[in-house]
Amino acid sequence: MDAVHVVGAGGIGIAVGYALRAAGVPVVFVESNPRKVMSGLQGDLRVDQRPELRAEFVDFAGWKPTPGSWVLLCTKCYDNATVLNHLTVPVQLVPIQNGFDARLTAHGHEFEGIASFVSQAHPDRAATLITRPGELHLGRRSGGAAPDSELAALARLLEGCGLFRVKVVPRIEPFKHTKLMYNAAISPLAAAAGIDNGQLLSVPVARRLFFALLQENYRILSAAGVELGKVGPFRPRTVAWILRRRWLAGLMARAFEPSLRGTYCSMAGEIQKGRTEIDNYNGHLIRMADRTGTPCPLNRAVNDLVVRMTRERAEPRAAVLGELWEDLGCVAQGSFTPPQFVGTGSTHTA
Repeated sequence: MDAVHVVGAGGIGIAVGYALRAAGVPVVFVESNPRKVMSGLQGDLRVDQRPELRAEFVDFAGWKPTPGSWVLLCTKCYDNATVLNHLTVPVQLVPIQNGFDARLTAHGHEFEGIASFVSQAHPDRAATLITRPGELHLGRRSGGAAPDSELAALARLLEGCGLFRVKVVPRIEPFKHTKLMYNAAISPLAAAAGIDNGQLLSVPVARRLFFALLQENYRILSAAGVELGKVGPFRPRTVAWILRRRWLAGLMARAFEPSLRGTYCSMAGEIQKGRTEIDNYNGHLIRMADRTGTPCPLNRAVNDLVVRMTRERAEPRAAVLGELWEDLGCVAQGSFTPPQFVGTGSTHTA
């Protein structure tokens, strides 16, 4: 296989690029952080405690994609416009990112991927840690055609070193929408509060807001008539069924919380930097809800909260969830009295 270009040496980019290098595929990492580029050039490409590998690293400004090459887009959605403007030759673009971006959708690429594993990258090195195992789904943007043989070959190469499981599916949209259902509940709450994903299940007010957002997200997607795929242990319909039974949801939260400790949402640390993907997550859901007339008060509230905090570059704080609950507790959980928020004292990492 010719060289694969991986744009974005973050958690997902490093993981998929490392997997390809372990399979013997030439990889060109394209990154705008000069410290990461230098780290990669020094042979520091690493995932977990696996052996360091060597790959080519280039600065984004000087990158010249090869016509017809495979380009794995592993950036945040807010960088898509810059990358697309840089593509002056035709390439086989495969975005592997969360969120929905209208400009990227209009680009006309054939394939996409969505990752359910959690990978936490070092801020200045070409290294990452897989903090929660999961899968990488790869598929066409529209159904009707058989899985592409080249895409299937790429999947086999990616899965070879065992970092994550890879599934080739006929259509990627059902899996992207299911991942959106989760991400749009996890990211705004965890990022605004500065907590890890496990605390969304262990802190009472965070858990109630999280469950309420999941339910609202499921209602929005269902009302829009989109198909939802299975990401994780349960289908979205089963998740919604569990959440309607508070006693069962509480038991499941206690069971899953230990595996989420020390893992962080992809939006962690972005509020202070002045830009997030909130419009690609909750903003997208709000627009879907508006088209079907589906109420979405929680999505509007968390969207407004993150937009305001991002504009102010505010420091995330745990107490913000208690304040949000006081404003929307009656909407989120009927007549339930908001529980007192218990601060955790934890911090997040970018």
